[in-house]
Amino acid sequence: MIGLASKTTHYAGMNKIQIQRRHKSTPYETDYAQWCAEQGVLLREGRFSDLDRENLAEEIESLGRRDKREIRSRMEVLLAHLLKWEFQPGHRSHSWQSSISEQRIWIANIIKDSPSLRRYPAQIFDDAYKDALLITVRETGLRKSHFPGDPPFTSKQALDERFWPGNPLSMGDFLRD
Repeated sequence: MIGLASKTTHYAGMNKIQIQRRHKSTPYETDYAQWCAEQGVLLREGRFSDLDRENLAEEIESLGRRDKREIRSRMEVLLAHLLKWEFQPGHRSHSWQSSISEQRIWIANIIKDSPSLRRYPAQIFDDAYKDALLITVRETGLRKSHFPGDPPFTSKQALDERFWPGNPLSMGDFLRD
């Protein structure tokens, strides 16, 4: 039997919501945050038979899909800004430069955390380019025919921090943001 002092120590690491719901499980559909907290407690306590296994498995699988969606989204932004950088050199700005660098860093960090996604940017590159092209047309007001139908650079180049398409410019050539 666990003494009162041991119980207090045991519960000290849990938040009040977890303690209140300790014996009655919250349905996944009712309160997602509460459900997550409870599933975490059940896992830590080794109470595997009490876990909501189906929803828990789905949530774990969705974490990988989330990383893929994040890479896809950031690739679209990166490619759109690289297109603007190359085809609108007179409009280059520090904000475009910053956005390009930021997208590259985010993608690299996701891949660092999940090395199995290393090839994913190349796998989705053509589709991401098509979407980036639509974004670029909308943001620039230029016709789609102004831009190449096929990417003017590779996935590897797009992710390379040293790659900047078009003619290099000096710092004096930047527009002020």
